[in-house]
Amino acid sequence: MIGPYLVLFGAERLRLSALEIGVFVSLTAISGMAASAWLGRRYDHRPGRWPAALAASLAGTGYLLLLTTPPYPLLLLIGVVFLGAGSAVFPQLFALAKSHTDGPAGRTRGGTPVLRSAWSLAWAIGPLVGGALLAGPGYSGVLTATACGFCLVVVAVLRLDARPQPAPRPDEASSDRPLASRAVALPLAGFTLFHVAMFSGAVALPLYVTEVLHGSPEDVGWMFSLGAAAEIPAALALLLVPDRWRQRMILIGMGLMFVYFALVMAFTGIVALVIVHIARGVAIAVVGALGISHMQHLLPTSPGRATTLFANSATAGSLVSGIAAGGISHALGYRTALFACAVLSALAWLLFLLAQRRARVEANHSVTERLSPR
Repeated sequence: MIGPYLVLFGAERLRLSALEIGVFVSLTAISGMAASAWLGRRYDHRPGRWPAALAASLAGTGYLLLLTTPPYPLLLLIGVVFLGAGSAVFPQLFALAKSHTDGPAGRTRGGTPVLRSAWSLAWAIGPLVGGALLAGPGYSGVLTATACGFCLVVVAVLRLDARPQPAPRPDEASSDRPLASRAVALPLAGFTLFHVAMFSGAVALPLYVTEVLHGSPEDVGWMFSLGAAAEIPAALALLLVPDRWRQRMILIGMGLMFVYFALVMAFTGIVALVIVHIARGVAIAVVGALGISHMQHLLPTSPGRATTLFANSATAGSLVSGIAAGGISHALGYRTALFACAVLSALAWLLFLLAQRRARVEANHSVTERLSPR
């Protein structure tokens, strides 16, 4: 509900400049990455509901504090201490899904696609609800409803069984790979580039459609709405995909994002561009759901840290995208910015492919070591 309107709140209610808003958004995002990393480690050390409940409580409190229209220094403090914690709720909920529903050693992963589809549904209807509240009670209604939403998250988390599934024993799952290993670093870099491309495209496309193709803001709304709607069935369809196809499906999802940008540059008709966004929605759903599962597979005994790494790759992509897309669009034009997004999508695909080859080499080496006589 609050996502699309927080910047407008800063500009219209708090009378902030573009630079002040940028600093506030960036500091909040950075603090969110730090909070997610810390709570992820706490969860792995002692799995339970309290990290998610704490993050949601802090975020809800922060949005209530915004109702006081604080001065800028206090606003920055609220963003860093309270609002940033809201970013940690996403990875914590997926860590809980992993521990409570996916079973020991990650034998099943039904919780992640279902939860990812709920996340897509939230983005499909949340901005509409926020817009309705903004048209009625205004920013006070949006902020209050957002705070209440985080309170409901706390209630839902506390109603969850306090005891997660038993952690995998050493003979049931491989140990966590070092973060510096190529098997972890390469896919993480690929996911980061994927998110840079995704968010950069979301910055450049509306301006490309309205200023180059002379479309309307409503056309842009239809594009992103259809993409968000496509995410829901795509995420649920992943429940039917066998585990052995998981990595292949991630490659297909990254490839779809490249195809999406290529078609966006090729088509000039608004209707065609709206339909093309189905590919974007499917790509986001596939990489979003299976990317989380893949990181948890690489770090089987650390679901909190694994999910946080994936979530922070999205946050990092969001931070970079504004500067990257804005700078390229200003200097070279919107089509060049979209072309750069296509290149980033291709590089993400290549990095993940290299990661899979590296993982196979490590697996073969491990088998050889176990079979060799001592």
